[in-house]
Amino acid sequence: MLLAIDDATVRFGGRAVLDAVGLEVDEHEIVCVLGPSGSGKSTLLRAVAGLQPLDSGRVLLDGRDQVGVPAHRRGVGLMFQDHQLFPQRDVGGNVAFGLRMHGASKGQQAERVRELLDLVGLPGAVRRAVASLSGGEQQRVALARALAPQPRLLMLDEPLGQLDRSLRERLVVELRELFGRLGTAVLAVTHDQGEAFALADRVVVMRDGRIAQTGTPLEVWQRPVDEFVARFLGFDNVLQGTISGAVADTPWGKVPVGESAAQGTRTLLVRPAGVRLVSADAGLRCTVTARTFKGTHVAVHLQPADAPRLEAACALREAPEVGDSVGVEFDVAEIVVLDR
Repeated sequence: MLLAIDDATVRFGGRAVLDAVGLEVDEHEIVCVLGPSGSGKSTLLRAVAGLQPLDSGRVLLDGRDQVGVPAHRRGVGLMFQDHQLFPQRDVGGNVAFGLRMHGASKGQQAERVRELLDLVGLPGAVRRAVASLSGGEQQRVALARALAPQPRLLMLDEPLGQLDRSLRERLVVELRELFGRLGTAVLAVTHDQGEAFALADRVVVMRDGRIAQTGTPLEVWQRPVDEFVARFLGFDNVLQGTISGAVADTPWGKVPVGESAAQGTRTLLVRPAGVRLVSADAGLRCTVTARTFKGTHVAVHLQPADAPRLEAACALREAPEVGDSVGVEFDVAEIVVLDR
């Protein structure tokens, strides 16, 4: 076990920003901590880095308690959202900074800088001024600087947060491939679930200083543990129903939940893909109130007469128009009982 966080607690003004958090990161594993602003994810990263003391609990690296160990002696790499490059130094000077602090010779520095700039896709950029770099290039330089001392654990704080979406989507794929080649363990925090799910081997969702759910991206996406996680992931079709047998009685009518569903009053998630549109004289009658183009599909917002609004995912050529009347049926394969 490379990193073990044991009951980590941090209080600001009496309020627990981290509340007895426990988390482990294995060698070569990429873990992304995901959560809204104020959930404690950046404080967790700073505590591991040694930039934020714990009120109680422990941080262990290679089994050694890090209490009293300063940040520069923990052997971890840290990359912030704003990159924090040194404007007075060129690209090579920025990347070589950590190497100089570790006593590397000038020859060793030059060789390592060239190697890292090739690795992050900036060959020949050694003498470029930081001010001449685009946001994506600055991000790559900051990554190269964090990797230069060859940390066993690299920590990223909203690493792509300041970049436009198309660049983020491209870079997150490159980062995943890069970390795989290097074998570097990564602990990253972000509020962007798309970024986390594309990058991580394991996703940790935080809420109010605690871990709400942890699992592989597929596990968390397919089986959110509660309403908070489901809504944070962007699912809006959440409501309560009373389950009896394989069916739940809900404001949307009878919704199939499967034979093994827990009985009684439960919270249900119906994925948009599980909302099937049929003719207006069948199923739950709804009016189309809005359509949102999502690239691969259209999100269709539906309003029943006396029930909460719901969303369906439709193929581009099959999406009804605003104002149309449609019927709705539900696919049991896309329904999750949350408070199980």
